[in-house]
Amino acid sequence: MTDQTPSQLINARIEALNDWRGETLARIRKLIHEAEPAVIEEWKWRGVPVWSHSGIITTGETYKNAVKLTFAKGASLPDPTGLFNSSLEGNTRRAIDFHEGDAIDETALKALIREAAALNLAKPPVRARKKA
Repeated sequence: MTDQTPSQLINARIEALNDWRGETLARIRKLIHEAEPAVIEEWKWRGVPVWSHSGIITTGETYKNAVKLTFAKGASLPDPTGLFNSSLEGNTRRAIDFHEGDAIDETALKALIREAAALNLAKPPVRARKKA
């Protein structure tokens, strides 16, 4: 078990990547905080950065050739600029894969983050019923 906060673990991940993926993840993280200042950083599933506000907004996974931003309720979000380019077949999630050299449409990404947070706030999480 670590004594580090989720934010410290995300900082360490960005630093450890030490390449375009770390730079991209850091930039995306900054945009998430600008779009939704009330966002909470979490560290889940053995090493995945998660940004939440009344539920998961998005996760930031890093792979050899991509930084994947997965929106938990992406299929329910408007995407007028076509940011979603991955995980398009499901009924719930949608993702954006960023590759080396890709430009980030900051305005559209921030709008998507705000929409995801608003959706979470509009639909409180379903709580499990208590067993009798």
